[in-house]
Amino acid sequence: MTTKEILQKYKKIAVVGLSSDPGRASYGVSRYMQNSGYEITPVNPNEVKVLGEKAYANLEDVPGPVEIVNIFRRPVFVPEVVEAAIRRDAKVIWMQLGVAHVEAAQRARAAGLEVVTELCILQEHMKLFGFGKKV
Repeated sequence: MTTKEILQKYKKIAVVGLSSDPGRASYGVSRYMQNSGYEITPVNPNEVKVLGEKAYANLEDVPGPVEIVNIFRRPVFVPEVVEAAIRRDAKVIWMQLGVAHVEAAQRARAAGLEVVTELCILQEHMKLFGFGKKV
């Protein structure tokens, strides 16, 4: 599946490592995606609410289906996020720029998930659909 197909098909994004600090990349990227029509669910044990949405301590606590798991954590934490995503029957693992983890990506693919690595979801959305346009 291409990134365009992923962004057209899936609208629910669980953002692991989403911070309420507007200066953090996770905040700006997630705000853009939210403004572009995606449902954002913050996953961060240190937050209560981000971008007007209730934050959850981990993927296991997120209610309802999980489609895209967008990871803003250091690579060392990626395998545990991937395992949680597999348990939650997520559809896509999206490792932001600088968050690559080869073994975790292989594990996710072997479990049937789509995997995007070393790409920014905001940049891909802008490139494919234009600035802030809903798909």
